[in-house]
Amino acid sequence: MTTGSMLDVPPAGRTAAFAPGFGQRVLLTVDTEECFNWTAPFRRDGYGVKHVEAIPRFQAFCEAIGAHPVYLVDWPIVQDARAVEIIGDAVRRGTAEVGVQLHPWVNPPFDEEVCVYNSFAGNLPQALEMAKFMGLRDAIEAKFGTAPLIYRAGRYGLGPHTADLLKHAGIRVDTSVRSLFDYSAGGGPDYTRHPLEPYWVDGAMRLLELPVTSVHAGRLRGMGRPLQRIGERIPRGMGALSRLGLLERIALTPEGVSSEEALRGIDIALDDGLPVLVLSFHSPSLAPGYTPYTATQADVEALYGWLEAVYARLTARGVTTCKVTDIIAATGG
Repeated sequence: MTTGSMLDVPPAGRTAAFAPGFGQRVLLTVDTEECFNWTAPFRRDGYGVKHVEAIPRFQAFCEAIGAHPVYLVDWPIVQDARAVEIIGDAVRRGTAEVGVQLHPWVNPPFDEEVCVYNSFAGNLPQALEMAKFMGLRDAIEAKFGTAPLIYRAGRYGLGPHTADLLKHAGIRVDTSVRSLFDYSAGGGPDYTRHPLEPYWVDGAMRLLELPVTSVHAGRLRGMGRPLQRIGERIPRGMGALSRLGLLERIALTPEGVSSEEALRGIDIALDDGLPVLVLSFHSPSLAPGYTPYTATQADVEALYGWLEAVYARLTARGVTTCKVTDIIAATGG
């Protein structure tokens, strides 16, 4: 049976119910990927993975604060012996989990033109999206000794056939939806109308969507979605709304979002009753010079400071960390 497209806003009644006692939890996801020039055209080569040497510090930090990272690894990472050794050690010790992230431009088979449109895996022909995904998924299971249960499309690029592919591959949780964000200008998905809370992709309750957490803040947050659409049609409109304290969009990421903004966003998300807050960032930001967010070592230290502040607030609010397997179990998996 064909599943509805994950690009569609789910119908009413698909919100996932969590088991009594689950409370409110936090999931820390890391887009664990190669380093490349974010401002240059996509290319199949010219990338590196040297930044993986910074992951042991991050993993030790997570264990010290009680976080349980989910490393969403892509093809260049799973092909690098050092990356597999570092991440695999944490996975074997039960202090981290591994999932799938597909960057189609560096993931074989290489049968498509390299371009912005095709950088969203869901835009590829169905057979090619499946071939790339299954090759990566099987490599992850072989290298890490565990079948991945969670997926994030690189660039959040879901497509009309992705849901059926994920269910076929045994993926139980997708976390590709970035609610309140629109990537359609480059041919990608528009998630501005998608729910913030976890929901079932179809009525069979076999695939859970766990959106990356973003919220609206400001005096007019109750009008958030329609007002955001208006603000985005006006040059610098969203910036003006934010400066006036009327509306701002806060994503729970240390990349481009201050700790003060993130703490406001956390309080809003928790007060709104979100059962799981999904934090995210890109692994190259753990070392200086690989992303626009951590150009210097001081920027890297600021990222760690962001995580410290965020987890202190979460602890104060009674929020505990969770694993992907906890989420599956709590939703009836």
